[in-house]
Amino acid sequence: MIKQEALTLAKKLWNYHQLQHKLEISDCILVLGSVDTRTAERGAEIYLQGYAPIIIFSGGLGKLTKDLWQGTEAELFATIALDKGVPREAIFIENKSTNTGENILFTQQLLQEKNLNMESFIVVQKPYMERRSYATFKKHWPNKKLLVTSPLLSFEEYPNDTISVEKLINMMVGDLQRIKLYPEKGFQVYQEIPDEVWQAYEELVQMGFNQQLVKGDS
Repeated sequence: MIKQEALTLAKKLWNYHQLQHKLEISDCILVLGSVDTRTAERGAEIYLQGYAPIIIFSGGLGKLTKDLWQGTEAELFATIALDKGVPREAIFIENKSTNTGENILFTQQLLQEKNLNMESFIVVQKPYMERRSYATFKKHWPNKKLLVTSPLLSFEEYPNDTISVEKLINMMVGDLQRIKLYPEKGFQVYQEIPDEVWQAYEELVQMGFNQQLVKGDS
C-alpha cells in the first residue's frame, strides 16, 4: 500500500509532466508507441475530430512490450485506430524505433521517403511523458510547430492492470531525472523544473521510487 504522502508528491510530478496544450488543426498526428494502448485510442479520437489529415504510428518493440506482443507497437496501434474508424489510407507506420529519439528520427525518414512535408504536428503520448516527448521532438525538429496531448485521464484514473500506481510513480521519477540530465547529453531541449517539483522528486527517490533512474546519475 502506497502512503498518501507519496501519492501527494507523485501528483506534483504528474502535473508537471503534462503540458495542457490546446489542440489546433495541424498537418499530422504522430502517435508514439508504448505499452499503453489508450494512446492509440486518443490518437484515433483526435484524427476523427478532424485535427489532421494523416496519422503516423511510431514504435517497434520496447523494454515493456517486447515480451508482451508479437507485432510491433505501431502495427498494434494502427489496428486499434482502424477499429475506431480511421481510414487505412490516412495511416502511416514507422515500426523500427525503440525510444523517443528514434520515434522522431525514423518518422523524419519516413516522411522524406513519402515526399511529405509536414510543418505542424500533434504528438500523442502517455500523460506522464508529454513534456519529455516535447523536449525530444524540439531537439531533433526545432523548426516544426508542435502540440502534445495524451489520454484524458487523471492521476487517479490512469493506473490499470498493466501500469500499477507503483510503476507509474517510478516511471515519472525516471522521466523527470531524464528531463534534467538529457539536455546536457544532447537528447532534449532544456526544460525548467520548479524547485517544488524537484524536491518532490528527491523525496520520492528517498522513499525508494528509484527503479527507472539512469544508473550513475541522480
